Amino acid sequence: MRILLIEDDLLLADGLARALRHSGYVVDIAANGINADVLLSKESYELAILDLGLPGIDGNEVLQRLRARGQQTPVLVLSARMAVEERVRALDLGADDYVVKPVALSELEARVRALTRRVQGTADAHIILGRLRLDTVGKRAWVDDNALDLNAREWAALEFLANRVNRVVNKEQLMQSLYSWDDEITPNAIEKFVSRLRSKLEPAGIIIRTVRGLGYFLEKPDNAE
Repeated sequence: MRILLIEDDLLLADGLARALRHSGYVVDIAANGINADVLLSKESYELAILDLGLPGIDGNEVLQRLRARGQQTPVLVLSARMAVEERVRALDLGADDYVVKPVALSELEARVRALTRRVQGTADAHIILGRLRLDTVGKRAWVDDNALDLNAREWAALEFLANRVNRVVNKEQLMQSLYSWDDEITPNAIEKFVSRLRSKLEPAGIIIRTVRGLGYFLEKPDNAE
């Protein structure tokens, strides 16, 4: 899952980014409203964590521009502004959640997970596809009762595909979900990732299909609900 963290307090931004990356998220940082607006208009993010008191243009303006472009990127506002009027304004502009600083990291991550599930239309933290079971909170996966040995990016790729079962995703979408904008990555690396993941899943009848010229999709097993 790729997140844009928009925060001008560089010490706070670095700490939050480190913690989120440790939990398996891909995180880009924008330190001002102008850079945030540019990144949101050009890159693909599954979530934005947005401070309001930003240099350049403030967070409300970033949010307003995002929604004016018709982008549905979920936005979690993380701000020191406590007034009810501020919260109402941000929510009316299109924010999906509003958290007042300071916030415990565990709560922030829980809100990120809840917001992601809501956007994806799933209330449960578990994804079950036949013999495959994913725990999106613990970031673990099992085939039957056997835990899969996955590194952080293999897990992220599996979660991304499982949330889009039977839907083709192209290499660019997969790359954007696994790497931040300043990582050096090639399409060949994605092919190797998918190949390793496929070899771990196919013995259990979980198939990742390649659609030549388009991308990949995780095929819903016949015995999946």
